[in-house]
Amino acid sequence: MPFEHLTNPPVTRLRVYREQWPLAATFTISRGSKHTADVVVAELERDGVQGRGECVPYGRYGETVAGVVSDIERLTDAIAKGLDRTELQQQLGAGAARNALDCAFWDLEAKSTKTRVASMIGLDKLQPVVTAYTLSLDTPEQMGQAACQQAGRPLLKLKLDGRDDLDRVKAVRANASQATIIVDANESWSPATVEPLSRALRDLDVALIEQPLPAAKDAPLAEMERPVPICADESCHLAADVGRLQGKYDAVNIKLDKSGGLTAALELLATAQENRLNVMVGCMVGTSLAMAPALMLAQKAQFVDLDGPLLLAEDRIEGLTYDGSTVYPPLRGLWG
Repeated sequence: MPFEHLTNPPVTRLRVYREQWPLAATFTISRGSKHTADVVVAELERDGVQGRGECVPYGRYGETVAGVVSDIERLTDAIAKGLDRTELQQQLGAGAARNALDCAFWDLEAKSTKTRVASMIGLDKLQPVVTAYTLSLDTPEQMGQAACQQAGRPLLKLKLDGRDDLDRVKAVRANASQATIIVDANESWSPATVEPLSRALRDLDVALIEQPLPAAKDAPLAEMERPVPICADESCHLAADVGRLQGKYDAVNIKLDKSGGLTAALELLATAQENRLNVMVGCMVGTSLAMAPALMLAQKAQFVDLDGPLLLAEDRIEGLTYDGSTVYPPLRGLWG
């Protein structure tokens, strides 16, 4: 019989590393302050083609940089033996580690097939979107001054902590009269304060309130009037969470580091839309490599909060282009 030349299937190789990106200024929320963006990057290489994904480990969910690196590295052999993006969803739970790998798989597939991720998920062409610009938690006076410096931006997001919050919003509104304002309490309010603060914020033309109550103690929201729409952040990670949001929330904040990547985030987006919830696409503080996959979701979101690179002292080469608050689709060299 004729000799048949058998070739080995291509092997996918994994590389994982951590990076620190200095911030332009200290970034403070109700849980603490940070001076750097501590990120983890996963790189997949097959036949000379490389795909990348970036994640930001988040202490709120018990994640550390070292732990996330370890979680990714333990899949090295499985990836070399053929583990793919679909199987990844069962191998790792929702969180930062899966996000980095999931986005790297999407990037690798797009570059290997010489297509774009946007086309792969049924989008004809990515459009520029307007992102929020986040004002770090500070005194009302300092936040008012920050708002004055950013008054030309169309959408401002304010970090709050449950104390002096109304004064903070008043100071920002006085210095940014034309901006749309959304506020993020990061689970810092009490049930007794939600309704009165919401009514006062409505009078200040606040458009959205993010996660006023702790995720595990948000049941009282179902019994409250919501004069300003309320958005679930820490209360929603995956599509399976949407059912228990009904009656408590009007919107959901989708973050790739919570959902564990673009694959699960796309499912959450579809489920939120089916349940008539508005969508915000958010981020941790990271580089353009972390924002680029989220821009796929931003095409169908009512609110976009992908300002991570604007908060850095310096972004990646070939990073996203920001013109004021307008962010443009990624170049192929960055991602997707």
